[in-house]
Amino acid sequence: MSSKISPENQPPCGLLLIDKPSGFSSHDVIAIARRALKTKKIGHSGTLDPMATGLLILLIGREATRQQARFLSLGKTYTARLKLGAETDSWDACGNIIRQTPVPPLTQQAVLQAARTLEGKVRQPIPFFSAKRINGQHMYDLARKGAEMERRYNEVTVHWEDVRLVCADEIEFTLQGSCGTYVRSLGYLLAKKLGCGGHLTELRRLKIGPFDVKNALDGRLLKTGPCDTLRAQIRPLDL
Repeated sequence: MSSKISPENQPPCGLLLIDKPSGFSSHDVIAIARRALKTKKIGHSGTLDPMATGLLILLIGREATRQQARFLSLGKTYTARLKLGAETDSWDACGNIIRQTPVPPLTQQAVLQAARTLEGKVRQPIPFFSAKRINGQHMYDLARKGAEMERRYNEVTVHWEDVRLVCADEIEFTLQGSCGTYVRSLGYLLAKKLGCGGHLTELRRLKIGPFDVKNALDGRLLKTGPCDTLRAQIRPLDL
């Protein structure tokens, strides 16, 4: 009897590009993918908030997960919508409003100038509702428990590709951020520069390094797609 493993029973290995739908955490997507692909060894290239949509790269198999640091370090491109006048505790629409402020009269030029002050190296505050760990615990778990936390910061590199004032109290923008960028934080900082509070109502990740969401599999298909069809979407590890 042959001891060879048939191709369909080989453990999958490589990259699976997913267009994550809103309402799912990155860990939700991984859990669904493990069942769909019948494998436990799956990592990712950087989390997306439940509200956010867009590109999530799943690292399938032991060889892929071993290279997670390489994929985490890739720069990312996002598009977002910022609502001015109301600040939430999470800096996005999933949180509770903690402060409301009048929105000053704004012009497109004023918005562009404010964004330019957040160009290049930026020291950004880390949201309390984030996956960052403090003494082994996720900050979002501590925040939900009402634990006292000192504000933490990290330095990232930011390039604004497009910033548009679409109405008196809403801004749409597209930006590139280095590893560790919190787009919610940049929305909070931009609103602050404009003299008011604000929070993100939409967030979508378009690119991770050379990978584009245009080439990603609709994440909703993970629940319904046949295993063989899903495995056929797995790409080699080469960047």
